[in-house]
Amino acid sequence: MKDLLSFYVNSSIHVALAVVSFAIITTLNFGVTVDWYVYLFIFFSAITGYNFVKYAGIAGLHHLSLTKNLRLIQVFSLFIFAALIYILFHLTLNAILISGVLGILTLLYVIPLFGEGKNLRGFAGIKIYVIAFVWSGITVLLPLVDEINLFQWNVIASLLQRFLFVFALTLPFEIRDLRFDMANLRTVPQIFGVYRTKIIGGLAILTVLMLEFLKSNSDYNSLFSLIFAGILLSIFLNKTRIRQTKYFSSFWAEAIPIFWCILRISMELIG
Repeated sequence: MKDLLSFYVNSSIHVALAVVSFAIITTLNFGVTVDWYVYLFIFFSAITGYNFVKYAGIAGLHHLSLTKNLRLIQVFSLFIFAALIYILFHLTLNAILISGVLGILTLLYVIPLFGEGKNLRGFAGIKIYVIAFVWSGITVLLPLVDEINLFQWNVIASLLQRFLFVFALTLPFEIRDLRFDMANLRTVPQIFGVYRTKIIGGLAILTVLMLEFLKSNSDYNSLFSLIFAGILLSIFLNKTRIRQTKYFSSFWAEAIPIFWCILRISMELIG
């Protein structure tokens, strides 16, 4: 069971489910029906993107010395990538264009195409914002691009909400990584310290909740489930420490969107 859990988390299946959960929440909030190919594409692209970011450099430099579990993840990722290419041909041009822009950002996050061999991750203070932007785009814009007009307040507000929520959701990881991140990365905890980082995260969550009251398509189900997710994330953020248990962030914090989605679906079925 430990090996299965380790593979589930390290192969990015868990984070991919979190990303898909966000996308499902978006479609429920806007009352649209999305082709299952969109959900599958989001799921496969999240696994591909995260595993590329985490393991591409390792596989290229130390392929023969990889552990058995890591080699298995590499093979698994190749199959997922093949499935992703297949699904790509079932998307509309608008969806492909949005996915292409976000895919390029993901590549630039890893590949050193800037001066002095830098990638986006190497620029001071930019890491968390790139992650939040990519997650927001793929979970808000991609499910809606073929269903409604994206140039309206409800979509813009939802995009901003998702950006801020993912920003706050990433903070426990940044606090955890304080022991390992180089000082020149200028992450939020490095700049403001752990205590102020938690306050910043709390303000981001509060802003997400306030924006919900400014949307014309908000209803009881979306509001109540959002409050639940906001409270849950606030609790996790408050309990975050530099020294964490193995799966505090990578499993439990990452599961917040999944819990939110399950509650949102349950409320939709009941009400």
